[in-house]
Amino acid sequence: MKHFKIILLMAIAAFSFIALNAQSSKVKTNKVAADTVAYQCPMKCEGSKTYDEAGKCPKCGMDLKAAAKPAVAAVYQCPMKCERDKTYEKPGKCPKCNMNLTKLETKKEKDNHQGHNHK
Repeated sequence: MKHFKIILLMAIAAFSFIALNAQSSKVKTNKVAADTVAYQCPMKCEGSKTYDEAGKCPKCGMDLKAAAKPAVAAVYQCPMKCERDKTYEKPGKCPKCNMNLTKLETKKEKDNHQGHNHK
């Protein structure tokens, strides 16, 4: 009976580890997909505006469709995140809170390491 309990506990621990590992790799996969996919209204009622998450178009209510993210030199976003992760290609003012949009660093800018003083 004692051996049965030990084997059962080991099996539960193994399945728990496998489930946790599968969940963490699923999160990594979704993050990579979010970097390459943008969502846009198929009617283009907002021009070339894209969103980071799937949902409904705020103007016409249609489902946003997945499209390849356009290569943009700079991306701007509201510092208050009042439009969540919505980004803009040009600097300006947030349409909701009227704050100046701030430039987001691209991955290349983060990896550049300029200004560091490594010894």
